[in-house]
Amino acid sequence: MMKILTRKRLIRIGVLVGSVGLLTPFAYAVEADGGQQAAKRPAAGSFARPGSLSGPSGKGSFRFGVASSATQIEDRNENTDWYKWTRPAPEGMGKSPFVGDAVGGYTKAIEDIDLIKDMNLDAYRFSIEWARVEPKRNQIDEAALKHYSDLIDALIARGVRPMITIHHFSNPVWVDDPGDPTCANGPSDKNLCGLDHPEGGPVVAKEMAEFAKLLAERFGDRVDEWATVNEPMVYMHFAHAFGAGPPGKANLIGDFKGRYQGALRNLIDAHSRMYKAIKAADTKDATGGGTPASVGLTMSAKQYVPVRDGKVSSQRRDVDAAGRLQRYFEWNFTDALWKGGFDTDLDGTMDEKHPEWRGTLDFLGIQLYERIGVTATDKPGPTTFPVVNVDVCSTAPCLPQRDETYFVPDMNYETDPTGLYPVLKDYGRRYRGLPLTVTESGIASASGKRRAEFTVRALEQIEKVRNEGVDVRGYYHWSLMDNFEWLGGFGPRFGLYAVDRSTMQRTPTEAAEVYGRIAGSRSLSEDLRRRYGGDGPMTPEPARPAPAARP
Repeated sequence: MMKILTRKRLIRIGVLVGSVGLLTPFAYAVEADGGQQAAKRPAAGSFARPGSLSGPSGKGSFRFGVASSATQIEDRNENTDWYKWTRPAPEGMGKSPFVGDAVGGYTKAIEDIDLIKDMNLDAYRFSIEWARVEPKRNQIDEAALKHYSDLIDALIARGVRPMITIHHFSNPVWVDDPGDPTCANGPSDKNLCGLDHPEGGPVVAKEMAEFAKLLAERFGDRVDEWATVNEPMVYMHFAHAFGAGPPGKANLIGDFKGRYQGALRNLIDAHSRMYKAIKAADTKDATGGGTPASVGLTMSAKQYVPVRDGKVSSQRRDVDAAGRLQRYFEWNFTDALWKGGFDTDLDGTMDEKHPEWRGTLDFLGIQLYERIGVTATDKPGPTTFPVVNVDVCSTAPCLPQRDETYFVPDMNYETDPTGLYPVLKDYGRRYRGLPLTVTESGIASASGKRRAEFTVRALEQIEKVRNEGVDVRGYYHWSLMDNFEWLGGFGPRFGLYAVDRSTMQRTPTEAAEVYGRIAGSRSLSEDLRRRYGGDGPMTPEPARPAPAARP
């Protein structure tokens, strides 16, 4: 297979089966007649006040939120692997667009809370940069901790609930130095060699738990909601499968059973350890919801469409291929924590028992951005995703369009404004009793109206699935403001607030105004449904000059 699939093609396929954060962030769906049946517009209703993300008292509750991540917004963040990876040579590696000072989110952190409050939102999901708090191993920067403590205090003072993401793709350089990928000298305080290293990997997992413990000790008196790892399989793809991002390791083909699965085991174990560390350290119920610490993670989901010869396929082999890819990308990680085991050969049966992992999920965050076409193949080629041996695509003519206005040019995929309904329904069936929250949802666009349409339609689908009994407790829009979109640099714009990077000025889009109206009234009015909702065409993406070629 390596003779057929060049490294460049492997990276391209890996990025395709990645996430919004990496140029293209799978519930599988058979779409009869070239498209899903149009969902009926839900009846008018209202959304309850926020409650516990996981406790019994929070059932029926709902929060309107917004999300960001530290590396994507913060300035003066030079100790992360992404800074070293993207900084131009000779100071850095120059592997992809430079993050630089991002959008000034560290300097403007307190000021930016007003953007959230102006939209009447209940909650803010953000990450705390590990590399800023612990720039060198075992050296804690108290000034950084105070900064985040002040941010939390300011959020609470404005009535905004903080949710802390502990690991959102980035690491301190000392965890896995992208400039020293072979780690020939073995683990040291300057380079632990990463999750895939036989000796260093378990140490990294323990270090992640120590960081989680530190945050829970410092902030648990004010924070009840924690996400350990953001989109773990997306992280695995760019970091350890295809080498598209730091630390730049490509082990999915080269050493799947050894290095790749070793890294995956250690990441699962890291979540389990982080969960237990937070539970032990955060014992104060800060919000009065009955649960001192709700601990979960966020999962990148997709809609998997069986396709063949440019049409939606109902052939068993293609339907099975779509299910196989979904099992690899979503179920295997979540099942490991739900059931306490590991599926080493991807056949759907856990052949390793890990009781220490079981039950370490209080809630699950769902993050959906795209549809993807999947075809069974007997002959691997340029579009074949290795290991599960299926062909994948995200655009026409391979994947039939539902509507041409659903295509997202900056991300080169097709979104589906009604997609949250089947995905949440699917997760609700599979993990009964596990509360769900949409921890990311959004669209890259230069049109505020287009983004507003997407937001209203996403909330319509959440409203519908909640009315059918699925326990969905919130919606966090991605993202608060335009930011650094990983391999996409600053081209894709997901922000409710547009950012002029020459001045760092934040300007509200039409979507910010619409989302603020919804959150303020806690309802989707008939006027907003009529103007922005439904399942028809969206406002087309504005014509713009072609973006510069990406590295």
